[in-house]
Amino acid sequence: MQQVIWGIIFLMLVLMLPVPAMAGKDQQSLIAEETVIVYNWSDYIPAGVLEDFTRETGIKVQYVTYKNNEIMYTKLKLLKGRGYDVLVPSTYMVERLRKDGLLQPLNKTLLSNFKQLDPELLNKPYDPSNEVSVPYLWGSVGLGVNSDNPAAASVSSWADLWHKQWRDKLLLLDDMRGVFHMALRLDGHSTNTTAPEEIKQAYERLRKLMPNVHILGEATANEAFETGAVDLGVLWNGDAFLAQSKKPAIRYVYPKEGASFWLDSFVIPARASNPENAHKFIDYMLRPEVAVRCVNELGYATPNVVAKAMLDAEIRDNPIIFPSAEVVAKAEFQRDIGDALELYNRYWAKLKAGY
Repeated sequence: MQQVIWGIIFLMLVLMLPVPAMAGKDQQSLIAEETVIVYNWSDYIPAGVLEDFTRETGIKVQYVTYKNNEIMYTKLKLLKGRGYDVLVPSTYMVERLRKDGLLQPLNKTLLSNFKQLDPELLNKPYDPSNEVSVPYLWGSVGLGVNSDNPAAASVSSWADLWHKQWRDKLLLLDDMRGVFHMALRLDGHSTNTTAPEEIKQAYERLRKLMPNVHILGEATANEAFETGAVDLGVLWNGDAFLAQSKKPAIRYVYPKEGASFWLDSFVIPARASNPENAHKFIDYMLRPEVAVRCVNELGYATPNVVAKAMLDAEIRDNPIIFPSAEVVAKAEFQRDIGDALELYNRYWAKLKAGY
């Protein structure tokens, strides 16, 4: 029965693929000359950029989105590295995909803008020498607060979210690793722990938080703050930046226990149909002028040092986007947690189901 169920799941996923992945061999070769299939987070490329890329190169972009790293991983794993040409996973997922053999080495000779990236963000343990990944944007998971609400304005710790005054009033990001980070840090553990007892302890702490959650997994977290639906919540820094641009009272707080930091990178699946077009797309996204658009419109930091120098001082000096060295020193970047991911997933599913 389990094999039948997985067979049905696999069939459903394949049927959801863009047309090029389903085409016959001759047809696929023809399509490959003029398309690139990008599988990315929602709202994670500025409006008009894809159209500009097509206008310049003649390569059409088929754009497909996912909600989180785990959904993307499961789908690519089932498809054995086929179906897409460019993905944008976070650091820990790059590491996992690389270990599973689901990524192909990059041809740096086709990435002329790679040399403009900050060396401090390159050659990390999750991908030595950046063999399979190129940094795109980086940021954090922290606290969004409406400073017009005195109670929210005084928040400085992850622990503040557990106070009874916030019952049914919080926004909680649908980001498993980011949410578990809060509880793990409060319990004195690493955000990358694989110890079952520490993960369970974090789960038990998060169970006590759930009655305070009013919105879980809101796709447009910034709008929840802009409209006044919430005054306090856990969100990505880019959402806080966008909310503040519409409602100046919104602030972004890096909790004193340390925020969770991430870096998303471009990668090419092992069995991508259009690897040459994928390289062209990645190199286009690495252009300084394109990177500037990404920072200005999305609110996340670019690893492109040339682009950072081109930003207006108001953006370049904004701590929501570019945190201080002190904040970064307290933070922790996510790493691959191996087989422990299954345990995290199980507890996360229970939390979302109300258990």
